[in-house]
Amino acid sequence: MLAGMVHREGEHVSGWERRTAGLLTLLAVVFLAVYAAPILSPDMSDPWRDICLVANVVIWVLFAGDFVVRLALAPNRRGFLRTHLFDLVVLVLPVLRPLRVLRLVTAVLVLTRRTEIWARGRLALYVGATTTLLVAVAGLAVLDAERTNPDANITSYPEALWWSVVTITTVGYGDHYPLSVTGKLVAVSLMIGGIGLIGFVTGSLASWIVERISADSAKDATKEDIRVVLSELAELRAEVAALREERKVPLD
Repeated sequence: MLAGMVHREGEHVSGWERRTAGLLTLLAVVFLAVYAAPILSPDMSDPWRDICLVANVVIWVLFAGDFVVRLALAPNRRGFLRTHLFDLVVLVLPVLRPLRVLRLVTAVLVLTRRTEIWARGRLALYVGATTTLLVAVAGLAVLDAERTNPDANITSYPEALWWSVVTITTVGYGDHYPLSVTGKLVAVSLMIGGIGLIGFVTGSLASWIVERISADSAKDATKEDIRVVLSELAELRAEVAALREERKVPLD
């Protein structure tokens, strides 16, 4: 009976996630838009800036509400908290002004969760989409952190994107780099998150190249084997024909 109750409560969580998946995905996209707008348009008027700020906070509160509902519906709340501790941290810490950039992580988690479902069975597509999202969001975050620093060398989004690509690929030219503490935290997060993603991409590319070479070699080997077999068959037919000629009795 208890197992049945746990199963039903688990179904309630799954049902809630299915019903809210589309809305949360849309909210995550809007969240990224209202977060990026003031960063990409520093000369934005104050009313529009206030609208973006209010929308940012409201959507973040809705994300927190979704977490609370899923916690309430979970059959094992302690287990839910243990498996979703990172989600809880990135929802609570942005209350502190210096850590408001963590609100971006909440939106990224929502989008990657939806992308994982959409691209199920197509791991390369999922990793590619996640890597692109991570690069774009990290660029926004580091630009937001560095723009107020008078000594910053990352002052535009193209520079931030370049820094993000160079960092996630572990190239590290050093022409652009963060100076603020928040910017360095963004860099560390990008490095940690990028190691696995880029490693998978490069590993998949190497595996694809090896498979193509192996397939081509196998095709060449098969063609050669067929030529050898046909040649041996021709020789065998010639020998059989010669034996038949030898066994023929000459006519008187």
